[in-house]
Amino acid sequence: MRKTPVAGALLLILPLFIACSTAPVGPDETSFNLSFDTEGGLDEAVLAGQLLAFGSDRAGFFNVFVIQGNGSKQTQLTDVPGYNARPNWSHDGRKITFTACRVTDFSCEIYVMNADGSGQTNLTNNFSTEQMSVWSPDDRHIAFVSDRDGSPHIYVMNADGSNPIRLTNDGSVNLFPSWSPDGTRIAFETNRDGNSEVYVMNADGSNPVNLTQNPAADGGPAWSPRGDKIAFRSDRDGNGEVYVMNVDGSMPTRLTTNLAEEYYPAWSPTGNRIAFVSNRDGNFEIYVMKPDGSLQTRVTHNPAFDADPAWAITVIK
Repeated sequence: MRKTPVAGALLLILPLFIACSTAPVGPDETSFNLSFDTEGGLDEAVLAGQLLAFGSDRAGFFNVFVIQGNGSKQTQLTDVPGYNARPNWSHDGRKITFTACRVTDFSCEIYVMNADGSGQTNLTNNFSTEQMSVWSPDDRHIAFVSDRDGSPHIYVMNADGSNPIRLTNDGSVNLFPSWSPDGTRIAFETNRDGNSEVYVMNADGSNPVNLTQNPAADGGPAWSPRGDKIAFRSDRDGNGEVYVMNVDGSMPTRLTTNLAEEYYPAWSPTGNRIAFVSNRDGNFEIYVMKPDGSLQTRVTHNPAFDADPAWAITVIK
């Protein structure tokens, strides 16, 4: 197997659209107690009861952090030189998978850790670029991207890293897998038609279907927890914006209308808000909005690069 330089791997991983049994503990030693509302507002108290994991270089290198949904109580989960980002929370709330490009691994790998940052474990151990890992709804499998066979493809492995299976089989670039809530399908980004499009396929890789069919660059899909919508980013209106569409690709609707770059949508567990990344205020920060695009609220306030938001999906006890 060939080695991929870490610096080169970061070109794919850096999120630029242009071109555990223990609850996490905050700086004040108070545990985060999670509860999720079923209403549609962006209430401060509700957001304070939810967690967002994200990647940031605010500590010098890219590392994984956790904040409450209103931006308070920052906790750093990884503290390793290199690149540690793109977190994704398991559905039982106890584990986080993430991408790590560490000098000690000589490549970019898929890691998993407890929700408090302990027990960081390399699952892939492969001298290639492994990235963009996401848990299946039953937490038994992890979908991820790897270039171990040449170009980046979508794979699925057991949650312990065993039995990796390649799902995409053409020569194109395939990125950003996102499971349907019932675990039967996976949405993903691919350039197999000459430009980036959002596709969906069965969980075994069969029956790939182009949902966006647009000459613009569409990608970064995120399946809603109710299973009826897919959020994605597109430059079809001139710059990177966040859109939402039905799962059959119909009724694409623009949610953000800003001259800045907006990307990486992530649904909250109840589907009543979407986190995303924007540089509208001069640098990349994490924002939250309602699924219709209203009440856009900035939740990180740091001169560093903040990206890759991922909501905790269930209550941690």
